[in-house]
Amino acid sequence: MLNIKFGTDGWRGIIAQDYTFENLKIVSQAVADYLGKGKKIALGYDTRFLSKEFAQASAEVFAANGISVVLSDRAIPTPAVSLAVRAGKLDLGVMITASHNPAAYNGFKIKTTSGGAAGPEVTRKVESCLGKSAVKSCAQAKDKIITGDLSKEYVQFIRSYIDFKSIKNKNFKVLVDSMFGSGDSFIAEVLKGSKIKLEFIRNSVNPSFGGNQPEPLEENLRELKKRVREGKFDLGIALDGDADRLAAVSGDGTYIHPQKILGLLALHLNQDRKWSGGIVKTTAGSTMMDNIAGFLGVKLYETPVGFKYISNLMEKEDILTGGEEAGGMGVKGYIPERDGSVAGLLLLEMMAFRSKPILKILQEMERQFGRYYYLRDDLHLEKRIEPKKEDLPGELLGKKVVQVKDYDGIKLVCEDESWLMFRASGTEAVMRLYSEAKTLKRSSGLLKLGREIIYKLQ
Repeated sequence: MLNIKFGTDGWRGIIAQDYTFENLKIVSQAVADYLGKGKKIALGYDTRFLSKEFAQASAEVFAANGISVVLSDRAIPTPAVSLAVRAGKLDLGVMITASHNPAAYNGFKIKTTSGGAAGPEVTRKVESCLGKSAVKSCAQAKDKIITGDLSKEYVQFIRSYIDFKSIKNKNFKVLVDSMFGSGDSFIAEVLKGSKIKLEFIRNSVNPSFGGNQPEPLEENLRELKKRVREGKFDLGIALDGDADRLAAVSGDGTYIHPQKILGLLALHLNQDRKWSGGIVKTTAGSTMMDNIAGFLGVKLYETPVGFKYISNLMEKEDILTGGEEAGGMGVKGYIPERDGSVAGLLLLEMMAFRSKPILKILQEMERQFGRYYYLRDDLHLEKRIEPKKEDLPGELLGKKVVQVKDYDGIKLVCEDESWLMFRASGTEAVMRLYSEAKTLKRSSGLLKLGREIIYKLQ
């Protein structure tokens, strides 16, 4: 039995264990069988160990199956593949990346004709094709692969999407932390011709990611916070391994959680750009988004965790912005996919529109809609476990549980709006714990309680 399964965002595995050239070719053959001969795809890759080689091997399988392949000539952000698919009216996109996972992992993401993430109906069909056909591959297939620049249209589109006029003459000083991922120089290309002073850190190729996980969590951004503060930057932007997620840092080094960035984007697009549309959050999303949606008078949608659910909703409904707690955010008028660079540029745009530093804007938002303390902890376990409702208490730290959401993990909501959520990772033996409350003490206490509950269940 093949140990290959598509999770919340594609198939991922540990290199040389589950993620081997052999298994990659099996997955590529399954996708080829799903697509059929004569189709066209775009294929990109990130800066991970052997990503370029894995991409080449996958491209050869597609080509051997009579599928036209445009293979990126360099490491690129995942949304560049999405845009290439949509702009070129291709049938599919494939990105070789494990996103924010540790360096030992690699992965395989599928993008649909719209540029959005492949939903469960697609990935289930691909899984059903696994191992059904012998892998087709031959040396002659290399000649059928077109190597090209998949980033050109990406940069051009972003330049047209953002309000370049509003920011080009601003003397903003911005520091970008690429986290050794594939989002290295693209923001610089977008901002070419502006007065914005842009600097980068950790933008070289380092497949080990400097010993850290390429995920824009606060604990991974100590250098960014320090450099922003010492260098008197107006904004710090951190991108994950394939540049589709972000976090931000204000001029004084304050970490701006992705949940708060989603709120800022919703307010900017609605109030400054005068755009309409609903707001999407996941079940692990902040209560603050409920308050913002209510104030703006727009519909609030809630999905399971995983941007593919937000992506699919953006294709069907009028969505202003949607985001997940890990930093993936999508916006109206763009591809139905997340993009860390675009979200970061929109923060700059908001600062320009309001003529205020990002920290001031953030503080105004929190005064109006409430300050929530949102925390997350990843418990690395020996084996994958999932708690059941009957394993969980009806009271959390003296507050009654008034609602239980169990359609994606289990979320316990208390009478004071505080909540604790348990969700097993779809790609690793990891239990993700989330908590939120109106005080840091209670949010921290809820997280501690969650850890105790899980450790007792092991």
